[in-house]
Amino acid sequence: MSAVSAPPRRVLYAEDDRVAALLFAEALRERTDYEVQIAEDGAEALAIVRGWCPHVLVLDAHLPDTTGVELLAQLRALGGLAEVPAFVCSADDQLDDQRRHLAAGFCGYWVKPIDRLRLLADLDRLVSAA
Repeated sequence: MSAVSAPPRRVLYAEDDRVAALLFAEALRERTDYEVQIAEDGAEALAIVRGWCPHVLVLDAHLPDTTGVELLAQLRALGGLAEVPAFVCSADDQLDDQRRHLAAGFCGYWVKPIDRLRLLADLDRLVSAA
């Protein structure tokens, strides 16, 4: 009798920097328990979630058409995404920025370039808590 594996956890990453997006996807590539979709801006992120419901949101703080805070509010307003954990990614490493994002509903703040081990640890912690 074979063990039934859980379906992959879906991660939406909204990021306009293609190198950062590639590094993020590469960090999760060998992990079959995660499925990643990349959106280059807020509009694309909103379009993706209309047909694909993520388990985790990862949003760049500064997208071409919106901010991470504004996009999180728009995503939260959609059915099924109100409780989805969200992380913000930013090159900004100021404590005030981190506090502002956490107060806006993000559960974590990752400074770019994202530390691969921290990324995996944070995602695994979310999955084990679910």
